[in-house]
Amino acid sequence: MGPRLRALRQRRETTLVALSSVTGISVSTLSRLESGARRPTLELLLPLARAHGVTLDELVDAPPTGDPRVHMRPVTRHGMTMIPLTRRAGGIQAYKLVIAGGGGRAEPDPQTHEGYEWLYVLNGRLRVVLGEHDLVLSPGEAAEFDTRVPHWFGSADAEPVEILSLFGRQGERAHLRARPGERRPPG
Repeated sequence: MGPRLRALRQRRETTLVALSSVTGISVSTLSRLESGARRPTLELLLPLARAHGVTLDELVDAPPTGDPRVHMRPVTRHGMTMIPLTRRAGGIQAYKLVIAGGGGRAEPDPQTHEGYEWLYVLNGRLRVVLGEHDLVLSPGEAAEFDTRVPHWFGSADAEPVEILSLFGRQGERAHLRARPGERRPPG
């Protein structure tokens, strides 16, 4: 770390005194950091990174963190492609579902299981059979229900439907809240 700090300072043609005045770190502390006589702390590294115009990762020569993209594998069954959007086990799980139009899920077969589900329609029209209700949701509409109630959902017509689904096995509810000070219209 010390030689890297010295090289950065020398590359910028800055003296220890000038760096001290910019960072607020004493000249003796800067000298000890560069010689390796003192171990750097986060409180010392942050102002040094700012003064040298580099990121903290560059300053400490951190290894690359790898590809930040999430690589989830879609699963396709019975005319429905399910793309997991969360990786952690337990809690609320998020999925994007693409359900083929007309085909494999056209005939309702309501099921029950533990949990709570929230559905939001992105594209197409979603048919939701929930207990005694038979509903059609359009883009921008959502449904929320206890999955112990017999339920089924699929495309409402020959076109595919894309939805976001939040599901919690323990019955967590997904709520949308208005910002403080906003009032919802009655109804």
